[in-house]
Amino acid sequence: MKILIIGGNGTIGKKVSTHLSRKHDVLIAGRTSGDVAVDIADRQSIEAMFAAVGRVDAVVCIAGEAKWAAFDSMTEEDFYIGLKSKLMGQVNLVSIGQKYLNAGGSFTLTTGILADHPVVLTTSAAMVNGGIHSFVKAASLELPHGIRINVVSSGLVEDAVEKYEAYFPGHNPIPMKKVINGYVKSIEGKGTGEIIRMYDNC
Repeated sequence: MKILIIGGNGTIGKKVSTHLSRKHDVLIAGRTSGDVAVDIADRQSIEAMFAAVGRVDAVVCIAGEAKWAAFDSMTEEDFYIGLKSKLMGQVNLVSIGQKYLNAGGSFTLTTGILADHPVVLTTSAAMVNGGIHSFVKAASLELPHGIRINVVSSGLVEDAVEKYEAYFPGHNPIPMKKVINGYVKSIEGKGTGEIIRMYDNC
């Protein structure tokens, strides 16, 4: 398969890209590195990326940002960071990308444990993740040509423990192999409209 991975050089993306490249033709898109440039917060940038890449069999997004801050300090503009980047960025990848996806292809989006188990400072990220879950379930009912869509939702991954452990007290770090398998399940499996949760119920 020809697989386009947005965010393929990030903490999770790098491991997923390396694994998938053993069997598939992998192209990496990113803001500052990769085979093609893209800023998912910019619809025109997404359109330019797909025009450059052409038709693919799978699109994987492991990118997008949202502001982490105390709720009482968040402004409307702060919330728009996550809405514009992680939420609408992934929605636009599907909206535009469906025209470039081969019949029977798939989209795999990315969220995280905050949709189900938020922690302090994450009102924006938790809200965005929950919105993506609902979008995936609804979009799966309407995508044409047998196109599938799923979302991988991971807990705190082992490779990010040093950076984020203080925000997730008592959470069990998730092995990268388990997280990778979530993406493999979405891409190589047959399911659609699924929220593939890769975490313990902590």
